[in-house]
Amino acid sequence: MIHESSANIQGDARGCGVRLREARIAAGLSLQEVATKLRMPVHVVQALEDGRWQVIGASVFVRGQLRSYARLLDVDVEPFLDTEVAPAAPVDLVSHAHAPRYQRLMENMGRRAVYVVITAAIAVPVWLATRSHFADAPPTTASLDAVPPETVPALPAQSPVLPATGVGSGVAGTGDVEPAGPYVASLAPPVSRAAPSAAGKLVLDFNGESWMQVVARDGSTLEQGLMHAGDSRSFDAAGVGRVVLGNASVVRVQQAGSIVDTTPYQRANVARFAVSSDGSVTAE
Repeated sequence: MIHESSANIQGDARGCGVRLREARIAAGLSLQEVATKLRMPVHVVQALEDGRWQVIGASVFVRGQLRSYARLLDVDVEPFLDTEVAPAAPVDLVSHAHAPRYQRLMENMGRRAVYVVITAAIAVPVWLATRSHFADAPPTTASLDAVPPETVPALPAQSPVLPATGVGSGVAGTGDVEPAGPYVASLAPPVSRAAPSAAGKLVLDFNGESWMQVVARDGSTLEQGLMHAGDSRSFDAAGVGRVVLGNASVVRVQQAGSIVDTTPYQRANVARFAVSSDGSVTAE
């Protein structure tokens, strides 16, 4: 009984192949020409005509290639597909493995640890690049316009100006000895430094928090510290050697009344540039 069923299926297959072969011969095409038109190997075309489905593979491929061959020869093979080639059945996926709960927890923790490591590998270098120039001690800010107290000499207490009458002379009744000469107090105003012209100014305007360091040409620090939004600093460009600006995107730099583009001097949002002898801004 089983042998008879197999014989019928094989006979139907040969009938489908014979139909395709006859249509090919009637069209005057060779196996090689059909294979070229369908872009198939010659042995696959031969297997389609012989009904040897096992050479081709799964039924879904057999049905597709039979339809392509039939369209080329204008032959209807749909009745043969329903009886000879079984439709492709979806594969049932059955899980044969069960991961314990603690294993799933460990896998989730491992994935999170990988995310943390990747984030740290990206964020830490950026943070170090923007903060490496900070000093260990908190920076102090001092205005360059204020004269330090120690530079102002203390004036001694002066007594009223008395005319000199010679050595040994004095004032009767006072018992004090006159000084050798009178004290002279000058009422002339102290000499002030001439303010530089606007063309020689280097002006820094801060629109947000930024760390600033301005170094003179001799290497001494003119001013450094943490600036806040609304702060502004002005320096004589002829006396500035180099400038470092953290979070440079919030700082507007003006030299000789013109805005300076610090983008070419920035790296990781830290601008470093030098000021030449003529006051122009150059790369450090």
